[in-house]
Amino acid sequence: MAAPALQQPSFLLANLKVDSTTKPFLQRCQELVKVIDDYPAKELHLIFPWLVESVFGSLDGVIMGWNLQFLQARSNEYNIVMDFLDPSGPMMKLVYKLQAEEYKYEIPVSFLPGPVKASIQEGVLPDCPLFHNKLQFPLSGLQTLSLALNPFEYYMFIFASSLITPKNYPLGQHVSSLDNAYFVLVDTYLKYFLPTEGSVPPSPFADNRGSVSPPAPRAPSVPFAGYGIHSTSLLKRHISHQPSVTADPAAQEIWRSEALLQVFVEIWLHHYSLEMYQKLQSPQVKETFTPTEEHVLVVRLLVKHLHAFSCSLKPEQVCSSPSAHSSPLEEFKRVVVQRFVQQKLYVFLQHCFSHWPLDASFRAVLETWLSYIQPWRYTGENTNPQTDQNKGVPEKWGLFVQENLLMYTKLFQGFLNRVVRIDLVNVKNALMVFRVAKVFAQPNLSEMIQKGEQLFLEPEHVLHHRQHRVFLTPSHGGSFLSARQSVVTDGVFRVKSHVYGLEGQDCQYKQMFGTELRGVVLKLIQIIAQARQTAKRISDHSAEVAANNSFMSWFGMGSPDLNYTFNGGEVDDTGECVKKTHEFLERSLDYLCQIFRLNAGQLSQLMATLGSGQDDGNSRQLPDCVQGENGLILTDLGRMQFGDHMEVLCSRPDFLGRLGRHYLASPEVMADGRQRSPETRRTAERNRRPRLSLRTLASYRTLLMLLFLYLFGVLFSFGPISSTLLILTGGFLYGLFITLFGDKLKSQ
Repeated sequence: MAAPALQQPSFLLANLKVDSTTKPFLQRCQELVKVIDDYPAKELHLIFPWLVESVFGSLDGVIMGWNLQFLQARSNEYNIVMDFLDPSGPMMKLVYKLQAEEYKYEIPVSFLPGPVKASIQEGVLPDCPLFHNKLQFPLSGLQTLSLALNPFEYYMFIFASSLITPKNYPLGQHVSSLDNAYFVLVDTYLKYFLPTEGSVPPSPFADNRGSVSPPAPRAPSVPFAGYGIHSTSLLKRHISHQPSVTADPAAQEIWRSEALLQVFVEIWLHHYSLEMYQKLQSPQVKETFTPTEEHVLVVRLLVKHLHAFSCSLKPEQVCSSPSAHSSPLEEFKRVVVQRFVQQKLYVFLQHCFSHWPLDASFRAVLETWLSYIQPWRYTGENTNPQTDQNKGVPEKWGLFVQENLLMYTKLFQGFLNRVVRIDLVNVKNALMVFRVAKVFAQPNLSEMIQKGEQLFLEPEHVLHHRQHRVFLTPSHGGSFLSARQSVVTDGVFRVKSHVYGLEGQDCQYKQMFGTELRGVVLKLIQIIAQARQTAKRISDHSAEVAANNSFMSWFGMGSPDLNYTFNGGEVDDTGECVKKTHEFLERSLDYLCQIFRLNAGQLSQLMATLGSGQDDGNSRQLPDCVQGENGLILTDLGRMQFGDHMEVLCSRPDFLGRLGRHYLASPEVMADGRQRSPETRRTAERNRRPRLSLRTLASYRTLLMLLFLYLFGVLFSFGPISSTLLILTGGFLYGLFITLFGDKLKSQ
C-alpha cells in the first residue's frame, strides 16, 4: 500500500494507531487536530498515508475507513467529520503543510483504472498530465510500477477511489443516500477548488515556487511513446508566459483545480467495457467495470458543477481570444468541459447504456446524460422552467451541440434500444421516456442537432491535412489551454473532428433524423400508444375494483389494497400512479411528434395500425363486442360465443352433464316443449340452448327468501360472510340433490 519514501520508526504513528482502537471518535479527532498544529512536517509526513487510509479506507478495501458513504447528517459524528475534512479544515491544513516540503507518496499502478494501468504496463504514457513525470521504476519490472504523487494529489486520489473500491460492509448496512458525508464533501471540494465566483483561496503554506513539484527522473530503457510531447501542468504553462511568478497569485493556485479535476475524471470516468477495450485496440485487457448507482450520481454532480463553472466565464471573455490578460482560472473555465470531460464521459455513458439492467435504476444514468447535454440549465440565470421550455435553447449553444453531436445522437439511439425493451406501463419507466422526449422537444434543439449532422455529412474534400484519430484532440495535442483550436473556424472540420476523435474514422454514423432511426421511433410510438391504452384499462379496472370493494365492504370482503388484482406489478403501478403513467405517455407522444415532425394524419395512421393489430390479437381472447360510450359492449354473437362449451358440458351423459343441465338449461321451456310466451322461432331456438341466467335473482320470492335467511343467521349470531357462505353452500347442495334424485322423485 502507499507508504512514505523514507521508512523509519514513528512513535507518533504507533500511538495514534493505539488511540484509534481505544478512544472515542470525538476525542481522536480533537487529538489529531492538535497533532497537526503542533508537530513539524517531518513527523507528520510519516503518519499521513495511515491517516488518509484510516479516513477513506485503503485501495484494496481491507481498511474500511470512516464509511463516509453511510454517514448521514443526522449522525452524531457527521459535523465532526465535515469540519475535519473541510477544504479549510485540519486535514487540508496537513496536506498544505506537507505540500510546502515537497513530500511524495506512492500509489501502485495496479490500483489505477483498467485503461490507465494497461497503457502504462504496455509502455505507453496515458494522455492525462496527472501521470506525467510521476512514475517510479523498481528493479523488478513494470508490473510493480508506482506513481509518486504530491500530498494534495495523493489525498484526492484516495478520496476519489473510496467511491469505487469494493468493500465488505457489515451486515445490515443500508444503501447510502445523497445526503451522506461523501456526496456533500464532493460538492464542497468542487465549489471550493472550481469556484463559480472569485478565485481559489490561496494555500496558507504556499512557497515562492508555486508548489509545483519538479519532474521525476525517467528510466531511459522504457520506451514511453510520446513522453516528451505532453506538458506536465497548466501552472507551468501559465507561469512561463508571465514576467514574474508572483505577478498573478491565481497562477500559483490553479494547479490544485487542475489536479482535483484530473483525479476525479481519471478515477470515476476512465473505465471501459470489454467491447470498448477491443474497439480501442487493447484486446488483451480483460478487466470489466460495473458502476454503481451512487457512482453515477456522483458523476452527475461533477457534470452539473462543471457546467456551472464553465458558464460562470465572464461575458467579455466568452467570445474574446485568449491573451496575456486572461487569468488562468478564466482560461480553465473556457476549456474545462470539452478538454477534460467529454471523451471519457461519452465512453462511460455508452458503457452504462449498453450494460445497465433494464430497470428503473437507469434513471441515475439518464439524468447524468440529460444534465450534460443541457448546459444552458446551469448558467446561473433565474428563469422560470416553464417559460424557458417554451423559449427554447438560445442560439449561442449551437456550437456546443455541434462539438458534442454524438452525445445527442448516438446516446439517443442507445436510449431507444433500451426503451423498446422495457415495460412502459411502469410509471418509473414511463417517466424516463417523458424526461428524454421533453428535453429533445425543446425549441431549436432538434434544428441544432440537424445542423450538426449536415456539417458532418459534408463531402470529405473540405478537410485538409487530416490525421488518423487526431484532429487536434487533447489526447494528442498535449496542451489543454494553449491549443484552443483557434485556427479551426470551419464547422465541418469541428464536427468531423469530434465524431472521428471519439468513434474513429471507420465509424458508421447513423443520422438521428435518418430513415433507419425514424423507423425505430415509429415503433416506439406504437409501443407507447399500446402501453397508454393498457394503463387506461388498468386505471378503469382499479376504479371498478374500488367501487366493488366499497359495496362488498358491507360483507367484510373488501380489500384496502388494490395491488392484489395485478400479480407481479409494482406498488406504484396502481391508483394515482397509473394515471401518472397515462399522462407521461400521452405527453411523450406529443413531444416525439414535435421532435420528428409527425403530423396528426401520420399519428392517426399509426394508431389505426396499432388498433387493427390489437383487434387481431384480442379477437382470440375476448368475445365479440362493440365500443360504446362507457367501454366495450357484448353483441348478441358475443353473448353466445361461450355457448359451445356449455353445450358440450350439457350433452355429457355422466353426472357433470346432468349437473350442467340443472344450472344452465333454459327455464323458459317447459318439459313438454310448450312456450310460456309468444316468441319467434329464432328466439325459441336461442332460449333452448344452455345458458347462464340470473333472472331468478330478480324474483321477489327469491329476494324475500334471502332476506329471511340473513335475518335467521343474525338470530344465531352469524355474520354477513358466514351467512353468505352457508346460503351458497346450501344452494350447491340443493343442486346436487336434485341432480342425483330428481328423476326418482319425478317418477314417484
